[in-house]
Amino acid sequence: MKVLVETSARHVHVTQEHLEILFGAGATLTVKKELSQPGQFAAAEKVQIVGPKGTLNASILGPCRKATQVEISLTDARSIGVTAPVRESGDIEGSGGCKLVGPAGEVEIEIGVIAAKRHIHMTPADAEAAGVKDKEIVEVKVACGNGRDLILGDTVIRVSESFATAMHIDTDESNAASCAGVVYGEIVK
Repeated sequence: MKVLVETSARHVHVTQEHLEILFGAGATLTVKKELSQPGQFAAAEKVQIVGPKGTLNASILGPCRKATQVEISLTDARSIGVTAPVRESGDIEGSGGCKLVGPAGEVEIEIGVIAAKRHIHMTPADAEAAGVKDKEIVEVKVACGNGRDLILGDTVIRVSESFATAMHIDTDESNAASCAGVVYGEIVK
C-alpha cells in the first residue's frame, strides 16, 4: 500500500497555561495553515527553543495540548545541546528539557523534548486494507526518484478514526531521502 509521506519540521505543542505565559494572558492560537490531520493546524505564533549551545525558531501546532512537547530532529538537538530521545508523540516521561521563549515570557520545561518516532497515521479502513494494526512496526520504502531511495524501518502504525492516512518523518529523514514535493512511500512488511 502506498501512503503520503509528509515532512514534519521542528515544532512545539503547548498547554494553554504555557501559551499564556509565552504570549500573554488570554492568548489563543491563530490558525495559519490547516494540517493533514483533522483538527490540527500550524499557528501563526512562533517561539524560540533554547538549549545550552544555541537557539532555534519553531512554529506552534494547535490546538493546545495537556502537556507541552517540543519535537525536533536529532541534528537540531545536537546543534542546541539538548537531549531528544526518539519517542512516539506524547511519550515524554524521562525526555529532555529546554527553555521556550515567546514575546511575553519564557517557560523552562524539564521534560518534553523528543525526536518523533517516524509513524503512519491511518484510518481503521486503510489499516485493514493494508493488513496492518495499531502499534505494528513496519518498513516503508521511500523512492523520491533522485537516486536516494530509502527503506525506513521501525515505523509505527497508529490507527484512529480521528486520523487521516499519512506518514510523518522528520527533516533529517526527509533530507536523507532527498524528499521534495509530494512524496509517497510503500509499506513493506
